[in-house]
Amino acid sequence: MKKTILLLGALMLTAVAGYAQESRQDVSISASGIFAPEVHGNAIQKDTTTTLGLLASYRYMLTPRSALEVNYGYAQNTEKYIVSGKAQGGIHTLQSEYSAAYVYSLNFGKFNPFAEAGPGVMIYHPLLDNGTYQIDAKSNTEIGGLFGAGLAYEISPSFDIRAEYRGFVAKTPDYGLPGNIFKTDRYQVSSSPSIGIAYHF
Repeated sequence: MKKTILLLGALMLTAVAGYAQESRQDVSISASGIFAPEVHGNAIQKDTTTTLGLLASYRYMLTPRSALEVNYGYAQNTEKYIVSGKAQGGIHTLQSEYSAAYVYSLNFGKFNPFAEAGPGVMIYHPLLDNGTYQIDAKSNTEIGGLFGAGLAYEISPSFDIRAEYRGFVAKTPDYGLPGNIFKTDRYQVSSSPSIGIAYHF
């Protein structure tokens, strides 16, 4: 009986060790450039300043080529609105991305190209400082989608350098102002090329 218990315990430990060795997870941190297009709608023009941001990601490999990924992106920029030809000042905005994606990758030695797509939300939170001229501005949460493609280069079994282009499609924010004065009823694609490092474990 004692031998049987010891044998079962040894088998369980072997299975756990094997699972740990096959674990295909990584976390990454990247610097991003945030570019949003000029948007026109309802006699409103929206311009967004170009800025830098941060992107944090966690990826779990389902198979050697398929993975699931969750992301958090952070940036600050200024949205500038022109209504019927009259400048309305700017709104200094903290922009947060929460997204999930399916990732498909290939392997060519140390080079691993990949593509990804999935749902997400973009939260636009006005910062009521001297960069914001509309003190009634409120936070907006816009549901959208992420798509992108990139290349990872393995520098060691535990680390790689990851560069990618990411696009996020969502409705332009209107900040809930009275009379919907900033409501364009248009969608935009925000581009965020990024480069960073990933740790595999």
